Amino acid sequence: MELVSIIVPSYNEQETLPLFYKEIKDVANVFVENKINMEMIFVDDGSRDDTLKIIKEYAGKDDSVRYISFSRNFGKEAAIYAGMEAAKGNYVVLMDADLQDPPALLLEMYQFVRDDKYDSVATRRVTRKGEPAIRSFFARLFYKIMNKMSEIDIVDGARDYRLMNRKMADAILAMKEYNRFTKGIFGWVGFRTKWLEYENKKRAAGETKWSFWKLLKYSLDGIVGFSTTPLMFASWLGMAACIISFIVICFVVIRQMLFGGSAFGWPSMVCIFVFFSGIQLLCMGILGQYLSKTYLETKRRPIYIINEKNL
Repeated sequence: MELVSIIVPSYNEQETLPLFYKEIKDVANVFVENKINMEMIFVDDGSRDDTLKIIKEYAGKDDSVRYISFSRNFGKEAAIYAGMEAAKGNYVVLMDADLQDPPALLLEMYQFVRDDKYDSVATRRVTRKGEPAIRSFFARLFYKIMNKMSEIDIVDGARDYRLMNRKMADAILAMKEYNRFTKGIFGWVGFRTKWLEYENKKRAAGETKWSFWKLLKYSLDGIVGFSTTPLMFASWLGMAACIISFIVICFVVIRQMLFGGSAFGWPSMVCIFVFFSGIQLLCMGILGQYLSKTYLETKRRPIYIINEKNL
């Protein structure tokens, strides 16, 4: 019998886990009826509530439940990677516990990969109903910027919820970088992907762990991780500043020759100084982002540290 591994990153999800477990078990029963086994790998990302306790209760009564618990919060990207390393299935599924990723789609996703020769089936939201307007605006802006800057294709509204075959899962595991941006990695490894669209769903319970600033930082990580355009932008900006400064100097010299005494004035000098200083700091900041990522990669720290597991 084929095995489907479902990876569920969990961080402070004590309110949603009972609801999620009930729905996923209903889907698992349908899979078993179709002679397909299913394992669930919950990755506790250093939760501070009863998330791990609840997962252990499920593991104690259900042989298909396995879990990994981190020593601290390493982030969702690390949790996804840990779950994929532990997955034994012919097919690997990534999904959240908040039920924004409908478990009912799993059988359809599996059939597309098995019967239609796709390597993966991914999901995307066709609406952002219920999401703050400013958050939706910046999310769409990010996808536009990312697709302009990078050679990889990141679909607007794409979720991490996807089912993939073992070939694609192994390709993703081969990318052992410390600074991970899964949406970019999915696009970078390629393979034939089928997209399923569905209406945006609200969390079943609890609150989102992704604040605006966390999403902004995550977006910047994605841009730095999969595009060198910002470095080119810094070069272009420096070149433009040199041209502008040369034109300004020529203008000041000519005006001095024609009218005399017009090259003096502290306000204009200060403005020019601040302008070019700002450009220099901007370029240094862009370069610093790339250097910081390189610095973290060269340390070769583990992506995560396990505190306990039942694998």
